[in-house]
Amino acid sequence: MTRTDPQDIETPINLHEQEEESRQSPIDRKEHQGFLPIQTNWFDRLFISVVIWVALCLFWLRFLEPAGLSLNIAQVIAVILAVIIVWKG
Repeated sequence: MTRTDPQDIETPINLHEQEEESRQSPIDRKEHQGFLPIQTNWFDRLFISVVIWVALCLFWLRFLEPAGLSLNIAQVIAVILAVIIVWKG
């Protein structure tokens, strides 16, 4: 059985101070400032890259593949864009 110090019981708790301390966790996301107009972490940039990849492939299938250009070209372009966005974005 542990005893509590009477001084600990009488000391008021500042909830605002505890809230501020909880916001400053040691596992904060590392924010990145690149050419994107928003602050992002690596996962945000990866998500943006995947969305662009899907949009590019759909655009390619609708407009460029009927003209004879292979979808593989769109895949290569999307991979290059994804690498650039994740590293530099």
